[in-house]
Amino acid sequence: MNLPKNAADVHSALAAAFNTGDINKVLQVYDPSGVIVAEPGKPVEGKEKFEHAVKAILAIKGKMEINTVYCLQSGDIAVGRSEWRITDGTETKVSAKGVEVMKRQADGTWRVIIDHAFGAEANLV
Repeated sequence: MNLPKNAADVHSALAAAFNTGDINKVLQVYDPSGVIVAEPGKPVEGKEKFEHAVKAILAIKGKMEINTVYCLQSGDIAVGRSEWRITDGTETKVSAKGVEVMKRQADGTWRVIIDHAFGAEANLV
């Protein structure tokens, strides 16, 4: 999987990785030192806990779509606001408004370092 060269392309790369169903492809989009909030109020970090959180999202069968509301970049750091959902046909299994912090890597690609899947939801921080 090719990692994005622009911060604004991280959301689409993340959705594409999730839609493969391959945990290794999903993990490639994340900085290994990152934090993920896959459940409201439950941030996790560290390889084992991070992988467990990603596996829980992958267990929701369906297609992930991520709409980038905005992406603001300053140097090697960017923050994005997303609206995402996982659907199966006409059924929406989960949807939320997220906040993601991305970091440019030494090779010029971008990865997510903080993924708060519910970060823009009222009362779910």
